[in-house]
Amino acid sequence: MNQTTLVDSVEVSGVGLHTGVPVNLTLKSAPENTGYIFVRTDLDNFEIPASVEYISHCSYATTLLRRGVLLSTCEHLLAALRGSGVDNCFIELDNIELPIMDGSSEDFIELIRKAGIREQDAPRHVFRVLKAVSVEQGDRRMSIGPADRFEIDCLIDFPHPFIKKQELKFVAENGSFGREIAAARTFGFTHEIEMLRKANLALGGSLDNAIVLTDDGMLNEQPLRFADEFVRHKILDIIGDFALIGMPIEGKITAQRSGHAVHAALMSKLLKTEGAWEIK
Repeated sequence: MNQTTLVDSVEVSGVGLHTGVPVNLTLKSAPENTGYIFVRTDLDNFEIPASVEYISHCSYATTLLRRGVLLSTCEHLLAALRGSGVDNCFIELDNIELPIMDGSSEDFIELIRKAGIREQDAPRHVFRVLKAVSVEQGDRRMSIGPADRFEIDCLIDFPHPFIKKQELKFVAENGSFGREIAAARTFGFTHEIEMLRKANLALGGSLDNAIVLTDDGMLNEQPLRFADEFVRHKILDIIGDFALIGMPIEGKITAQRSGHAVHAALMSKLLKTEGAWEIK
């Protein structure tokens, strides 16, 4: 397998989920061995590579920071690029946060489809996990171990009648991301909204870009896209965050009640563990 990039440039506009600011986004083809690079066109084309080393904080979204320049909520687009099998891409945007679109990766998948994907000359590099590494934060646990493909076994547990315990095993193969994961939307709870707003978060959130859950139901009139949409979105977040490794992964992730901070902790530990991985 060789590396891939986009055929044409594609553009989309939207608002940031947490900042509420308008943002224009353009995806462009990139040379071999570039990976994903965010380009802040509002700051003299300042570049922030999509890399674990630039993770800044991970409260309600994954934020990158390079030389004082922030980039927020990158995981849904990165999941779409990785899930579509795109290796190299310039991601231009003119504000601090990526557009949330409908809260899933589906609009980004359509954007990539519209651009088209072409094969390049250089062989694809794969990040191969050689031994198990795990992290724990309270009741949150996550591990990654050897496998001959990319797999995720994810369990979530919320005391809500629509969620409760949900578990899903996902295997990345033959466009499975687009079929099984991409359409799953982000979700939140009404009791969190006031706290988030006070922290200047979720300022762009609405029923058009998130599932909003009350104590015993949800505010959205549109039905759930999957009966287990919530665990599917957690898998989407895992794929997007682990795209920061910089190449496709051969390994199996097991996650219990994980979140962005746990993802970052596991990636950091994995990269620092001698003999735990190789690039093939």
